[in-house]
Amino acid sequence: MIRMRSERKLLALALAGGAPALALCAALTAGVPRSRPSQWSLAVAAAAVWAASALALRRSTAFRLRTLSNHLAALREGDYSFRVRGGGRNDSFGELVLELNQLAQTLRDERFGDVESTALLGKVMAEIDVAVLAFDPDRRLTLANRAAARLLGGAPESLLGRGVEELGLAGCMEGPAAHSVNVPLGSGAERWELRRGTFRQGGRQHQLLVLSDVSRALRAEEVAAWQRLIRVLGHELRNSLTPIISIAGSLESLLASAELPSDWRADARGGLKVIANRAESLNRLMSSYARLARLPKPRLGEVDVGEWVRRVASLETRLAVAVEEGPPARLRADADQLDQLLINLVRNAADAAVDAGGGVRVGWGERGGAVEVRVDDDGPGLASDANLFVPFFTTKPGGTGIGLALCRQIAEAHGGSVALANREGARGCRAVVRLPR
Repeated sequence: MIRMRSERKLLALALAGGAPALALCAALTAGVPRSRPSQWSLAVAAAAVWAASALALRRSTAFRLRTLSNHLAALREGDYSFRVRGGGRNDSFGELVLELNQLAQTLRDERFGDVESTALLGKVMAEIDVAVLAFDPDRRLTLANRAAARLLGGAPESLLGRGVEELGLAGCMEGPAAHSVNVPLGSGAERWELRRGTFRQGGRQHQLLVLSDVSRALRAEEVAAWQRLIRVLGHELRNSLTPIISIAGSLESLLASAELPSDWRADARGGLKVIANRAESLNRLMSSYARLARLPKPRLGEVDVGEWVRRVASLETRLAVAVEEGPPARLRADADQLDQLLINLVRNAADAAVDAGGGVRVGWGERGGAVEVRVDDDGPGLASDANLFVPFFTTKPGGTGIGLALCRQIAEAHGGSVALANREGARGCRAVVRLPR
C-alpha cells in the first residue's frame, strides 16, 4: 500500500507539471467556435500527449524505484551478487545505481573476508593445544574447541549448554583474570595456566576462559634442570675423585711393597695432602650448593642505596672501586642479602679487571619506578653468556659457579632481576641489578 500511494503521488506530480501547458491550450481555444475544428483538435492532442507523457513518466520512474527497492532488499537479505544495469554519471539515477553496485561489491568482498577469517579462526582454535571455552551470562557453555572437549571428556556438541558447576570449572571463574590453578580434570594434568576475559555477543556480556596445561612443560623443565645439575656435579665430582682414586691406589701399592723405599714417608705425606685438598674442594662445593638451596626468605627493612653501594665498594682491597653517585634512593629489602649480591658482582668485576689491568666502577640510577645498580669493569668481556647463571658452571680456576646463580636468586626474591652483558662501545662487561622501589 505504501508503494501504491507513492506511485499515485508521482502521477499527480507529473500531471501537475503539465497543468501550465493545459491552461495555455484552454486559453487558445477559449471563444473559438466549433466550426473551426483544427484548434480544438490541437488542444485535444496536446491534452492526450500531456496525459500519455505523465503516465510514461510514472511508469519509468516507478520501474526504476522498484528496481532499486529490489536491489536494497537483496542487500538486506545478504545477496551481494545482485547488480543493476544502466548506471552512469550522466544523471542522478545513474550515479545512484553506480553507488549501489559499488556498495554491493564492497559488502561482497567484506563478506568473503569475514568468511575466510572465521574459517581460519575456527581452524586455529581446532588445532591449538589450548582449551578455549565461552560462557553466556548464565554461565552456561556456548563454545568449546577440540582441546576443551578432550579436557572435559566429551564431544563439543554434548557439552554446550552445561553450567560451569556441572563442568567442574566453577573455581576457574573466580580470582584474578590471569593465574595458575590446580584443577584435576579429564586429562590427568593438575597445573593449569588460566586466562579469563569478557566479550559481548548479541548485546550481552560473555566470559571467555582459556586453559593451557603447564604440567608437562614444568615436568620437562624440571627434568632438564636435574640433568644440568647432575652433569655439572658429575663433572666436579670426577675432577676430585679421579686423582683421589689414583693416589689412593698408588699409596696402597706403596704400602704393600715388601721393602719400603727410603722416601716413602714423603710420598705418602704428599699423596695424603692431595687427597685432603680434593676432599676439601668437594666439601666447599657441597657447602655452596647447600647455601644456594637454603637461601632464606628476605627480611625486609629500609636500605639506603648510596650507603649500600659505597659500603660494598670499600670491601674490595685488590683495587680501588670508583663509585659514580646517583640520585637519593631507598629500598625495602634485606640488607644482608643485597650485600651478598653486590659483593659477588664486584668481586667478579675485580677478578676480570685485575687480570686486564683495568678498573671497576659502581653506580646507580632510577628508571621506570625501579632502582638500577650497575657494575662496570675494564676486563676482557664475556666470550659467551649462554651458561652464566647455570649453577656450578664457571670459567674461573677454583670457582664454584655459585656466585651469579645466587645473585639472580637474591634479586628475584626481591622482585628484581640481574643481567650481565658486554659493554657497548667499550671493553669489559656490565652487570645491572634492577630492584623495584
